[in-house]
Order: sequence, then structure tokens, then C-alpha cells
Amino acid sequence: MSSTLQRKRNKIHRQSLIIDIFIWVFLILAALFILAPTIFMFTASLMPANDILKMPYRWIPKGFYWQNYWQGIKGNDGSFIYIRNIFNSLIVASVVAATTVIFSALAGFGLAKYHFKGRTLVFMIIMATMMIPFEAIMIPLYLVTTKLGIQDSYAGLIAPFLVNAFGVFLMRQYFITFPDEILDAARIDGASELMIFRTIFPGRCSPIFIKERIIK
Repeated sequence: MSSTLQRKRNKIHRQSLIIDIFIWVFLILAALFILAPTIFMFTASLMPANDILKMPYRWIPKGFYWQNYWQGIKGNDGSFIYIRNIFNSLIVASVVAATTVIFSALAGFGLAKYHFKGRTLVFMIIMATMMIPFEAIMIPLYLVTTKLGIQDSYAGLIAPFLVNAFGVFLMRQYFITFPDEILDAARIDGASELMIFRTIFPGRCSPIFIKERIIK
């Protein structure tokens, strides 16, 4: 009885081992398939331009031309345009991130906490803009920036993205859950609407601010 049970255990163990081997082989092949383009780009970046197109391709370069990276950073004209492009991207991304949070929060606060005629209609119109793909407004945005004379400038890159509909939606939904009693207490103490927004919300709403930036 015990020998029969032992044989069954050995059979199950062998089957499990075979399955594990197939799984590991598949995972290794999949990893190589996924990493192949990255390995190709890295090795090609260390070769002279003529060696990249030679067949069969040498996955291990004869020599490592690290100066290719310096040449890419410096640029053909020696203007270090790569560094300048990174700097420009950081400026535009930082300003857009800050202004989007501020303007989206202001719009969301107004739509959530102030009752005025047409509030729902305004919100629905803002939400409807989310259905318009960026490709449909890309050329009109460029024409507008050209007419305003701000093309090829920071203003032309920043102005079209100062606010977005998704940010307004996210802020509005969060502000709706914020207790009105706290706002009423602040008004009774003499706080203005701007002071309420400036002093109460930054501390209590920082998680939604961060979430909005991460999602976008």
C-alpha cells in the first residue's frame, strides 16, 4: 500500500516538475522576446553607424563607442539641444501641472459648492469636451496660437493645457463629498470665499490633487 502511494507521489512530482520546466522555458523565451528590442537599441547605440546595418547583426559590438552618447547630447551643431529640450519639457510640464490643479480645483469647487442657474448644464458641457479627441483640435489649437503670436514659445505650449475637463470632473466629485458645515462655520467666522478655498482645501484635498496629477 505504501509503495503504491509512493509511486503516485513520484508520478505527481514528475508531472509537476515537467510543468514547471515548460513554464520557466516559456517565461525565459517571452522575456528574451520582450527585451530583444531594448538590447538591440543599447548595443546599436555603442556601434558606429555603418555597423548597425551590417548582417548578420553583431549583438556584441567590436568596440564600445561611448562617444556616441556625448555626440547625441551635444548635437551635430554643438548646441546641446538635447539638454535644452529636457529643460524645456521640465518647464512646460511643471507649469502645466501646477496651473491645471489650480484651475481645475477652482472650477470644481464652484460647480460643487455654489448653486446657480445652469450649473448642471455647464458641467455637462465641460464633460462633453472629453469626447473630442485631441487630434480633432490639434490643428485649430496651432492656428489659434499662431494668430495670437505665441507659437514657438512657452506660452504657446502651456496655454492650451491650463485646464482639462477630467481634472474639473475629478475635483468636483471630491468637493461634493466635502462637508458643507465646515464651509458654513468658516463663513460665520468671517472668512471670505477666497480665504476658504486658500486655507481649508490645500491641506484637506492634497490627496486628490496628487491623484489628479498622477492620472493625467
